[in-house]
Amino acid sequence: MLNIDSLEKGLVIDHIKAGKSMSIYQFLNLDKLDCSVAIIKNAKSKKMGKKDIIKIDDKVDLNLDVLGFIDPDITVNIIENGKIVEKKRLNLPLKIYDVLKCKNPRCITSVEYGLPHIFELVDPKLGIYRCIYCEQEYKA
Repeated sequence: MLNIDSLEKGLVIDHIKAGKSMSIYQFLNLDKLDCSVAIIKNAKSKKMGKKDIIKIDDKVDLNLDVLGFIDPDITVNIIENGKIVEKKRLNLPLKIYDVLKCKNPRCITSVEYGLPHIFELVDPKLGIYRCIYCEQEYKA
C-alpha cells in the first residue's frame, strides 16, 4: 500500500481525471513552489475508477479558472491543522486569460505579442470557448 503523509496545512487537488495531473502541475507552475508537492497518479477511486491527486504542503494561491478549464470536476480541499476546512468545487470559467493560445494565424494575437489571449465560454454544455478577437473556437 502506498503511504503519502497527511498534510498539516496546504491544499489537496482531488478528483483529477487519471493522467491529467502533470498538465495541471505545468499549467499552475507548481515546479516554482518552495514546498513539497506530491503527485499521486492512478489512485483507486470508487466514483471514477482511477484518479490523480496533487498534494501541496503549503497554502498557495491557485488559479482556479485554469483548474476549472482543465477539469471542472476537480475539487480543491484546503487543509489547516490536519483537517479539511474548505472544499471548493469548480466549474468551467466564463473567461480564461492566457491559458489557450489562439491557433488562427490571422488573429491579432498572432501579430501583437503583448496582447493577452482571452477566450469566452459560449457553450457550457459542450465546453466550447471562443477567442474574443477572431471568434476561433476551442473545445475544452
